[in-house]
Amino acid sequence: MENRDKTTANYNLARKVTRHIRATMIGGLLLTLPIIITYIVLRWLFDAIDGLLQPAIESSFGKTIPGLGVVVLILILYLVGIAEENYLTRRAFKIGREMLLRVPIISTVYSPAKQLIDAFSGTGESGFRQVVMIEYPRENAWTIGFLTANTSDDEGFPLSIIYIPTAPTPNSGWIAMIPEQDVRFTDLSVAEAMHLVLSGGIIAPPLISTTQAQ
Repeated sequence: MENRDKTTANYNLARKVTRHIRATMIGGLLLTLPIIITYIVLRWLFDAIDGLLQPAIESSFGKTIPGLGVVVLILILYLVGIAEENYLTRRAFKIGREMLLRVPIISTVYSPAKQLIDAFSGTGESGFRQVVMIEYPRENAWTIGFLTANTSDDEGFPLSIIYIPTAPTPNSGWIAMIPEQDVRFTDLSVAEAMHLVLSGGIIAPPLISTTQAQ
């Protein structure tokens, strides 16, 4: 009996130690994993951006200078932004875009990319019109969406075309066609809604005012 009690005690102790080690390792993983993922993503972005101009830098200086490609690209983007404020430059960019849209292969990539950027930035005719909420996936549960267009069914009932983003990658969302009376219009801006989605709901406004279509 004594040996059995000792064996049981050792077994319980081993289980406690195992649970402690497992819980501690999971806690450490949960703490460090976001840091690791952030580092990997930022490192990938840095290498991708820096690598764009490194061939030109290497041919000019005769060697690779890590980080200089990022600095040069930021400077180029800044100068392009300044030039875009000029009417003649803006006109030249518009002509260039129109030429790209006429090239069959390039246009299939450039046109959707530009429309997606315009939509998420809230600029241009292809931008999201308004931030809305729809009742999904069940009653009294609400999902954030972006009103992209309006249409109607064959009986003339108005429908709202809603883009539903997924967190934290809003570009992989889906499209829903909802009766207009079932859509709640919010007072959120596109930027506020994007912060809400990208943060997984962590960055949320203290109050969201809604109105229903008449």
